[in-house]
Amino acid sequence: MARVCTVTGKKPMVGNSVSHSNIKTKRRFLPNLQTKRFFFAEEDRWVTLKVSSEAIRTINKNGLSTVIKELRAKGEKI
Repeated sequence: MARVCTVTGKKPMVGNSVSHSNIKTKRRFLPNLQTKRFFFAEEDRWVTLKVSSEAIRTINKNGLSTVIKELRAKGEKI
């Protein structure tokens, strides 16, 4: 599975590791992804999402139903 947040779309970024002697080597910055189960009360079922920590805060703020509505409007299958 890809390391992509289903809500925010965050993906790994590419950058440089810089050593003390200023040698640069490529590295990846991975998003902080969690596999989390949410109870979706409108459909009376559990929904498992792969979300970043920022997306968990967004779901807590806006509510799960509005986030799922936006995902379904984008064409995401949940």
